[in-house]
Amino acid sequence: MSQPLLMPKATAVWLVDNTALSFDQIAAFCTLHPLEVQGIADGDVASGIMGVNPIQNGQLTKEEIEKAEGNPNYRLKLSDPKVRVAAVKRKGPRYTPISRRNERPNAIKWLTRNHPELKDAQIMRLVGTTKSTIESVRENSHWNSANLTAMDPVTLGLCSQIELDLEVKRASKDAGVPNEVAEGTTLLTAEEALARANARQEEYGSQEDDGEGRRNQGHEDLDADSVFSKLKSLKSNADE
Repeated sequence: MSQPLLMPKATAVWLVDNTALSFDQIAAFCTLHPLEVQGIADGDVASGIMGVNPIQNGQLTKEEIEKAEGNPNYRLKLSDPKVRVAAVKRKGPRYTPISRRNERPNAIKWLTRNHPELKDAQIMRLVGTTKSTIESVRENSHWNSANLTAMDPVTLGLCSQIELDLEVKRASKDAGVPNEVAEGTTLLTAEEALARANARQEEYGSQEDDGEGRRNQGHEDLDADSVFSKLKSLKSNADE
């Protein structure tokens, strides 16, 4: 991102007073209208503004000015800054459009109901609300609690699905909740699937063999003579 020109009108005043640049060149460099630059030269515009030297603040070089003075069609170019200052990150709650601000209590209700592991600070980051609002929704003391409806903040456009998943993952990690891995949602390689099928087949086969062995052992334990003797004894008892 290119650095903007510092104090463009004050720079234009200095260029008008100290260079032979045309009004169009100064206007293009200072992002002004040529008539406005002409008004500066006539003293009708910016009469109380002190000129600022762009060479001293490092935004122009003397060679660049001389090059432009020799060619009226040439346009001045800003010099690259020697020191680049990082943009200051804005701290504070997330900005929420006015049209969506009335939906924040509904989103808070959805988050507290479906993700109770989320901390208040995380909910504040997701929907751009305050801690007092979260507590009032959670305790049903909100002024509009009777009309609140739990709604997904992603659907409402208050946050993205990636941001929500990230906060939920952080909350689960802090709470020590193990990540559940659903076997049905993972894809197995052909070798793993074949090995699992063979293992199950061997397991079922061993169970069937054990059952058949028990049945055979039960049949072997039964002797024909003992069976007939029991039948004869039952018949004699019935005759008596």
